Amino acid sequence: MANITKKVSWSSRADESGATGEGTPLLNGSEQPRHSRQLSEGRSIFQIGRLSTVDLEEEITSDEDSLRGRPKEIPHNEKLLSLKFESLDYDNIENQLFLEEERRMSYMGFRCLEISRWVVCGLIGFLTGLIACFIDIVVEELAGIKYQVVKQNIEKFTEAGGLSISLILWAVFNSAFVMVGAIIVAYFEPIAAGSGIPQIKCYLNGIKIPRVVRLKTLVVKVCGVICSVVGGLAVGKEGPMIHSGAVVAAGVSQGRSTSLKRDFKIFEYFRRDTEKRDFVSAGAAAGVSAAFGAPVGGVLFSLEEGASFWNQMLTWRIFFASMISTFTLNFFLSIYHNKPGDLSSPGLINFGRFESDSVAYNLYEIPLFIAMGAIGGILGALFNVLNYWLTIFRIRYVHRPCLQVMEAMLVAAVTATVSFTMIYFSNDCQPLGPEHNEEYPLQLFCADGEYNSMATAFFNTPERSVRSLFHNQPGSYNPLTLGLFTLTYFFLACWTYGLAVSAGVFIPSLLIGAAWGRLFGILLASITSNATIWADPGKYALIGAAAQLGGIVRMTLSLTVIMVEATGNVTYGLPIMLVLMTAKIVGDYFVEGLYDIHIKLQSVPFLHWEAPATSHWLTAREVMSSPVTCLNRIEKVGTIVDVLSNTSTNHNGFPVVVQVAGSDEPAKLCGLILRSQLIVLLKHKVFVELARSRLNQRKLQLKDFRDAYPRFPPIQSIHVSQDERECMMDLTEFMNPTPYTVPQETSLPRVFKLFRALGLRHLVVVDDQNRVIGLVTRKDLARYHLGKHGLEELQLAHT
Repeated sequence: MANITKKVSWSSRADESGATGEGTPLLNGSEQPRHSRQLSEGRSIFQIGRLSTVDLEEEITSDEDSLRGRPKEIPHNEKLLSLKFESLDYDNIENQLFLEEERRMSYMGFRCLEISRWVVCGLIGFLTGLIACFIDIVVEELAGIKYQVVKQNIEKFTEAGGLSISLILWAVFNSAFVMVGAIIVAYFEPIAAGSGIPQIKCYLNGIKIPRVVRLKTLVVKVCGVICSVVGGLAVGKEGPMIHSGAVVAAGVSQGRSTSLKRDFKIFEYFRRDTEKRDFVSAGAAAGVSAAFGAPVGGVLFSLEEGASFWNQMLTWRIFFASMISTFTLNFFLSIYHNKPGDLSSPGLINFGRFESDSVAYNLYEIPLFIAMGAIGGILGALFNVLNYWLTIFRIRYVHRPCLQVMEAMLVAAVTATVSFTMIYFSNDCQPLGPEHNEEYPLQLFCADGEYNSMATAFFNTPERSVRSLFHNQPGSYNPLTLGLFTLTYFFLACWTYGLAVSAGVFIPSLLIGAAWGRLFGILLASITSNATIWADPGKYALIGAAAQLGGIVRMTLSLTVIMVEATGNVTYGLPIMLVLMTAKIVGDYFVEGLYDIHIKLQSVPFLHWEAPATSHWLTAREVMSSPVTCLNRIEKVGTIVDVLSNTSTNHNGFPVVVQVAGSDEPAKLCGLILRSQLIVLLKHKVFVELARSRLNQRKLQLKDFRDAYPRFPPIQSIHVSQDERECMMDLTEFMNPTPYTVPQETSLPRVFKLFRALGLRHLVVVDDQNRVIGLVTRKDLARYHLGKHGLEELQLAHT
């Protein structure tokens, strides 16, 4: 073993189980950090949109600071990147075993593998569509029962008095459903909280989030989102469908369930990160397609999160999975609605058809749409800032499962109380015409033949409320109703996102935007003489919904296509695109997107598409980690065991070096081997002495590594006797003999592009004689991916 130059050595460490790493909370903020996050005086805990929440674990000595005149430690404002997150191996390890297997495979074998990929994608789409159908039917049935019971109770006590009983009944219903959903999330699978989109973004980015694609996570996610929506929270069921589709893909593609300990002996070739990630992309796209009836939008959603890894055939397979998902959902829902074969209403959220006459727009309206995009960006930034500080509060004070359940029940009760109060004091009565589409109209104190308009927005599932705001006739809402609803629902949705429940933010965002967008259209009609002709409230409700959603999540390309596909009319493609771009530009000026904030709060080493614009003066020497723990090509077993058992340097990648016999020259790089590979070798006792003494010993194959994937046993479970520690292990056949390397003077943008384009996990830094001097990992790059102000400070320190 060889230790090369001394610097810092934390960045290639990652403990998937979190046993030896810091107790960083999950992406939903449901677990309190185990270590103190106290900061130095005068430094904020998190500068949104400016700096990464990262820091070094060890102090750097003054001698190291002055080494070669390099700049001091880059300024940052939070402890360190979490040790619980490990990178994924998206780059194939082309060792001798892999090359031998590929060379033995015939042309027909490769064709069968390609057919298998299409079969897996079809299964992913089919199962994701079934899950979406199940969620939709159960939510509709349970919510229908709840609203009918509460509606009958309100009608009973409106004249007789005692509406407080109706309020209590509504609050109890909501709290009971939410309690069940919060209990299964907080106590059984915390990673299932939230929409799951931040976790899937991280997975597609190349980060292994513990337990994110487990079967247990899927079950809790599905049951939890049903309870959340039926419980009346300001949430939607569309976001969790993306996470559900990804879990389905991860399970189906492996041909087994590690949770159920069942191996079906199929799709064994796909048991590696490279293949699994492609199928998870298909699952996420199928989830988007099932949620919004937007197959193309689903493909673009996956493309936005992992564009560097794509090829044409993969794109077609993902599109195929999306189409199968939409078709499956439509087919079974048509049977449920007693319209077999009617496939005209795709997606869990059906915005309804916008007829060409109602969505016609003029050139002079485009500036109005852009202005609405700016409003959406500002409101989205406000939403994100409030939710950020609320999440900080939860991480610090609401970290126990019992407190998380109590908070969720409190939010459910408050939501019911606020909704009832708004309906009770509203005097916005509208005539109940023969073609009304209100699902549960409440008369309350309105005259006969009228209904309370406020109840249409509050006393309904969020999806139906969005549809009513889009398509109800002009005059269905008065401005005061829409203004009060926007204000109250904005804060309810902000409070709700981040609870220990499975819930999405797409539908609440659309609902908030549709409300103030419709209000915008009404005000236009009131201040302009002929505006009633072109200022259709439903049209502006659609634009407002897009602006608000874009201002919160900051998605552009995929969200444009999703909105166009969900409305079934391409006429508004250009306005929606302009609105989303404006909302993103304005929102990014103040704060990052909601998902990016939650990812950064957890200190996840997330890599963006591009390196900082002013980072060309940084080189690989500045970002690499050292000393590097290297292994000799023929290494002593005891040395390997000691290296893997050292919890203070829990590395996952080890350069393999070789020294010319009889030469005094330093060892030179000849390969790279992973911790998981070494553990499998130790488990099967692939020692040189045993290979010589047992002539008929079975040769280790790639199947042995695939059987151990993805839950490789910990080194503590591997028993190595004292005699075996003296044996030698030849790594030649198992290491990657062609690892990616860069000279130490390579610029940071080039290093960054290599990581993103090739899906690297480790990048070895060598000198001009091919000697290892450092190692660049994802955490090294994430640590240096600072905003404008951070780079300016770094440049000052450098000069």
